[in-house]
Amino acid sequence: MTPTQFAFSSAFTLGLMGLAFHRTHLLSALLCLEGMMLSLFIGLSIWSLQLEAIAHSVAPILLLAFSACEASAGLGLLVATTRTHGSDHLQNLNLLQC
Repeated sequence: MTPTQFAFSSAFTLGLMGLAFHRTHLLSALLCLEGMMLSLFIGLSIWSLQLEAIAHSVAPILLLAFSACEASAGLGLLVATTRTHGSDHLQNLNLLQC
């Protein structure tokens, strides 16, 4: 494993561990998801540069577009839950409530 691959796989793993173990605020969960997506974007970009194939160069751009959509939807949910519940603590959210 090259140092570059190790750096991006450890960045993804740190984001995943932060998402799994540090679930107090919705904003911190969204930041962990964004870090995971950015590490995937950089990994896909380096992979497509190493392959030098034109067909694989579109995948990082699509991932970045989906990441931007995910971030905007997450921030919209953050604003909505803060307005309805008063805070962004994940302990206060009840998924069974209408």
